[in-house]
Amino acid sequence: MREELKPLRLAVAASFAGGEVPDEALLARIDEELTAYGRTRRLSIEEKTLCRKELFDSFRGMDILQKALDDETVTEIMVNGLTGIWLEKGNRIIRWDRGFDDRETLEEVIQLMAASVNRLVNTTTPIADLRLPDGSRVNIVLPPAAPDGPVMTIRKFYRSPLTMAKMTAQGSVSPEAAAFLRSAVRTGCNIFISGGTGSGKTTFLNALSEFIPADERVITIEDSLELQLQGLPNLVRLETRDENLEGSGRISIRDLIRTALRMRPTRIIVGEVRGAEALDMLQAMNTGHDGSLSTGHANSAADMLSRLETMALMGGELPLAAVRGQIASAIDLIVHLGRTDDGMRRVLAIEEVKRLEHGETGCRALFAHQRGRGLVWTGAQPERCTKWEAACGVPPHFSEGGRLDPPCLR
Repeated sequence: MREELKPLRLAVAASFAGGEVPDEALLARIDEELTAYGRTRRLSIEEKTLCRKELFDSFRGMDILQKALDDETVTEIMVNGLTGIWLEKGNRIIRWDRGFDDRETLEEVIQLMAASVNRLVNTTTPIADLRLPDGSRVNIVLPPAAPDGPVMTIRKFYRSPLTMAKMTAQGSVSPEAAAFLRSAVRTGCNIFISGGTGSGKTTFLNALSEFIPADERVITIEDSLELQLQGLPNLVRLETRDENLEGSGRISIRDLIRTALRMRPTRIIVGEVRGAEALDMLQAMNTGHDGSLSTGHANSAADMLSRLETMALMGGELPLAAVRGQIASAIDLIVHLGRTDDGMRRVLAIEEVKRLEHGETGCRALFAHQRGRGLVWTGAQPERCTKWEAACGVPPHFSEGGRLDPPCLR
């Protein structure tokens, strides 16, 4: 059917060559062509509706990708040039039965996406990260960096944010662990979320943010705006910027963290730390901004500590002992996410960062995921109790099953 629509698309395009066309006029012209086409090939009402939408999307939408973008069950779209399109659907990656007809059409869609957010991507600057108006994150790689043709990855986000209650209902986190994290956020614990690519770090950060008191001033810092924080009237969002064609105007995560410290924040949320900005984030956590949150790529909570050391050392000429001291003082909890065998994104561990002892730090697991049982309490009791005691006057502890006591902390 798509091949048969090519002449219709060309006819519609020719009638509006060189001019701006309102949507109503475009749809009317498409209907004319479909009516004429229907005289030679009988179309059902359903087929005509699908053809109308496909033709309209080829002019106004993202061509064949629009169908996947509109499908709420699709969470990620991976375009491997003309060789195939892959979708993440139902926690599984499947090959789509559709593809671009030619490279020119694919490149048109890429340029349309880039132009919609005023970004430049070409053979001179072949790599670009951008955000669609609906919040979806797009990574584009063009030749010569991608010798087999343009590659594009679209990470879609939930139109309505996934709440902690929904995550608990679907088994991503246990009720006891969710209650503990709710209390940790409200009492001002600094929390770092770790996990691999596509493990749900940003989604989980969004869910945690629902526990931040509404009367606090929160500043978010991101490479591209992805966080969907709800119920925070005093919210300021900051976003990095790449350098312009003249090689100037770049605004980095480090620049924004330093600026945020002058904006009287209660909490600072950094979407993801990847490099030297880790040092600035740790210093912000250590200078009165309790309850700050961030994410990073790692294979485990212990690995996240190691990576933070490496990234912080990139940020300044500090001895390793000083960096470890900063980490041990700044971060209270690490929540590690990942995918289980069934493809579900789940919390795999909640670990407390140990205080510095003999120049070393580490993690103590409070909750851990077990096959067949889900996320369960390990039997360990929290030891970093200062912030909890300030909130309730007594240190926290877990009773049977991992329930947090005393009740005033729940």
